Amino acid sequence: MAKETPRPDKIFPVSWDQFHRDSRALAWRLHEAGPFDAIVAITRGGLVPAAIVARELNVRMIETVCVASYHDYKNQGDIKVMKGIGPDITSMRAQGKGVLIVDDLVDTGKTARVVRDLLPAAHFATVYAKPMGRPLVDTFITEVSQDTWIYFPWDTALAFAPPIREGGD
Repeated sequence: MAKETPRPDKIFPVSWDQFHRDSRALAWRLHEAGPFDAIVAITRGGLVPAAIVARELNVRMIETVCVASYHDYKNQGDIKVMKGIGPDITSMRAQGKGVLIVDDLVDTGKTARVVRDLLPAAHFATVYAKPMGRPLVDTFITEVSQDTWIYFPWDTALAFAPPIREGGD
């Protein structure tokens, strides 16, 4: 049963330029933590940062794990693994050593916990982290408060935004 997530107190819109810069910053941090033989992108949000990190770190082996938790933009329900990780990745040196897991955000940590269990030895990285999920990731770039909703560039379109004083977010 999906439960409606309360409207966040704060919003954090991220542009394509900002997301690219933050993803490259993540790659810089990960360069010191590597080398990595493979990347596992958590779909869908992890696809874009995984592509950027893979390019920057010259990783060619890229896998996806398809996990659904938000069944629409505001309702988080049960975690469902729709596509697991292939055996060529899971068998890599003690269930994930040398593997990098990439996602856009760790929020409550529910998705991260499921994927962490699939690859316990992998290095887990996200671009953004909220306090509840932060302990589950090894590397991240920006922490935002738990009551902040991040609007990623693929979720938005250019539109007029009223000033905060006039009721805008």
